[in-house]
Amino acid sequence: MKIVFASTPEQEEEIRKLVKKMYTTIFPNYFPDEDIKDFEQLNVLHTSTRHFEYFGTLKEAYQVIVSLQIISSILETENLEDRYEKIFNKNVSVLQDFGLTFPFTFNNFYNGKIMKNDMLSMYTKAANELLI
Repeated sequence: MKIVFASTPEQEEEIRKLVKKMYTTIFPNYFPDEDIKDFEQLNVLHTSTRHFEYFGTLKEAYQVIVSLQIISSILETENLEDRYEKIFNKNVSVLQDFGLTFPFTFNNFYNGKIMKNDMLSMYTKAANELLI
């Protein structure tokens, strides 16, 4: 008999937060809004109930969370270097093994110009909010 611990709702929520971070923090630094809109339509990093069944154990959910965190950390570095490519590709592979669509290579980000902060994106999180 093998005992398996199911993923928790908190882990599923963490995965959703990390995906949202990719769309609101990472992608706007590398791609224009039109491309990001296309990513949404192509279901890039889209999670559904079926996906949570793929990574339904604690271990699998943690693998997805860690892969998303590592990819985010790499892409948030100021100087993206070749030495990150191997670990980036390994973590993209983990995401794809669990059925998450992430159709990018390291070169998509390495060769892409990081957009300047003076460019506004509808995907970025607001710096402040005014409640009326």
